[in-house]
Amino acid sequence: MSSVLALAVALALPGTALAAPHGKVKAGKRGTLTQLEGRRGCLVDRSRRTASCGRARALKGPGPFMGSRAIAVSPDGRNVYVAASRSDAIVVFRRDRRTGALSQARGRAGCIAAGGGSSCATAIGLDGPNSVAVSPDGRNVYATSRASSSIAAFRRNRKTGALMQLPPTSAGCFSALPIPGCAAGRALAGADVVAVSPDGASVYAGSFFGNAVAVFSRDASAGGTLGQAAGSAGCIAEAGGEGCATAIALGAVEGLAVSRDGASVLAASAVSNALAVLTRDPASGALSQAGDGSGCIAAALAGCAAGRQLEGANAVATSPGNGVVYVTSLLANSLTVFQPTTASAGLTQKGGTAGCVVWLRSVGCGFGQAMSAPEGVAVSPDGRSVYVASFRTGALDVFDRNRETGSVAQKPGTAGCLARKSEPICARGRALGGVSSIAVSPDSRFVYTTSFFSNAVDVFRRQR
Repeated sequence: MSSVLALAVALALPGTALAAPHGKVKAGKRGTLTQLEGRRGCLVDRSRRTASCGRARALKGPGPFMGSRAIAVSPDGRNVYVAASRSDAIVVFRRDRRTGALSQARGRAGCIAAGGGSSCATAIGLDGPNSVAVSPDGRNVYATSRASSSIAAFRRNRKTGALMQLPPTSAGCFSALPIPGCAAGRALAGADVVAVSPDGASVYAGSFFGNAVAVFSRDASAGGTLGQAAGSAGCIAEAGGEGCATAIALGAVEGLAVSRDGASVLAASAVSNALAVLTRDPASGALSQAGDGSGCIAAALAGCAAGRQLEGANAVATSPGNGVVYVTSLLANSLTVFQPTTASAGLTQKGGTAGCVVWLRSVGCGFGQAMSAPEGVAVSPDGRSVYVASFRTGALDVFDRNRETGSVAQKPGTAGCLARKSEPICARGRALGGVSSIAVSPDSRFVYTTSFFSNAVDVFRRQR
């Protein structure tokens, strides 16, 4: 559907649909985004000529279509890390905590890449990196790479932000492929997303082609080294493949998050059209799934609770405070909302329009503007906003959030999204072609996105 037609449909909808009311969600300026001016508002790979953005090395293809967590801010707020799939690199940006602006150091301190390309530090197992995560103590960075079916481990210099891969003797890389220098890993085929538990004791990797989640123990006292246990403790997969524990609703894992209390791991599965709820053993990090129907929510899958608008589920985020969960789904063009159940450790989708927001319109759901092919999702640390990255429309969608109930409502008018000029219903944004991943700074003052087609990282100031 063209942008003009989309605008016409939006204007034809009743005012209640445009407002998408979900209870007491207060609108206002809080959460509104403004892109930083000039070259501070976006950085693009140096191979692309542009006068309106700054330039960076090894930034080709950040946040690929397969991968919705390609950008991360360090817990101390000093650095931003980006997985650049076409550069086979992790880009290191220094962050000005006052202005939010990013800069890149020269030479090896500014990036780490397969074979040391673009004058970066050298790494192995970074063929098509698509997801990156920083440990809670800020000492390590972990990255998955789809083409090399791997997870790589890096030591982080907490003063400069520079990365150095852990040596092969310390398992600096696990792969499902026979890559020199990488240890053999299970349940890593098409590794698509990585997440670290809040206690820093476990690292999880979602496998798109393996229909699985790989489980790694993390030894902080040994520099953040990883280890994968044998048998079912080391992974969980559909049909129990590769000796893993058995689960359902893990077809093409593309999104992953660990609950704030560390009790569960949540997996968004694109082919299963589902959100899988995996119970985490806090001592070992091992995962299991309840067999009573509370272990997954799906559009239509035997053994799972019924959910709405989950076709192509591909990103998941948890909220601070009340544990509400948000999922974006590519094929449904949706943002769905789930709340913890009181009777078990599971989740249930909110009823009515509070449970789903859909691009253009869907019966029983709220209305989402410019939200075609949503990929990434993030909740601000203060719990007041939810942000969605929409790949096809090149839009960053802005939602107000009720901190008590978790309900969301997209901001009205142009405050509800930033996009390229092809989306006239949104405020204008630069270098947003194929926007896919989102990170919010620890102080909730700035938002950062990756844009695959623009080969860019974009920087926004957030109204608090």
